[in-house]
Amino acid sequence: MTHIRRARPEDAPAIVEFQIRMARETEAVELDPATVAGGVRAVFDDSDRGEYWVAESDGELVASTLVLTEWSDWRNGYVWWLHSLYVVPAARRRGIFRSMFLHLKEQVLRSPHTKGLRLYVEKENRVAQAAYEAMGMSRERYHLYEWLKPGPADPGAEDEPSGG
Repeated sequence: MTHIRRARPEDAPAIVEFQIRMARETEAVELDPATVAGGVRAVFDDSDRGEYWVAESDGELVASTLVLTEWSDWRNGYVWWLHSLYVVPAARRRGIFRSMFLHLKEQVLRSPHTKGLRLYVEKENRVAQAAYEAMGMSRERYHLYEWLKPGPADPGAEDEPSGG
């Protein structure tokens, strides 16, 4: 059985590992473990940055996501962005993402101030796109543009447009 809960500081090492794996799997990027650990720790140190949610199965963490809150003046409420969503390979295709998504959706439905869920996905990740569409999420008309200062996670970011 899968249990979804807010992450606790002791979950940080697993979340760091998940992020390093995700970058490697989806974008062939090697992240600096110390930088990622600092970034994860910063979320636990300052809840205004966001909050992690995790999925447990048989007492082990098998998934995590970072929920960031964005204010929408059009909706006069908040939209939750799901970032850094990762499910360990052995737990994929077992409904883990579905459980996590439905749990977060229920939180949104209960809140009069929160209006919805959003996420972005690497454009070549067709498996993830199919999973999101199966949950009733739609691909919207917006394109994501970004500029990132070059750093350990974005080698060459200044040289070429980034897709993720």
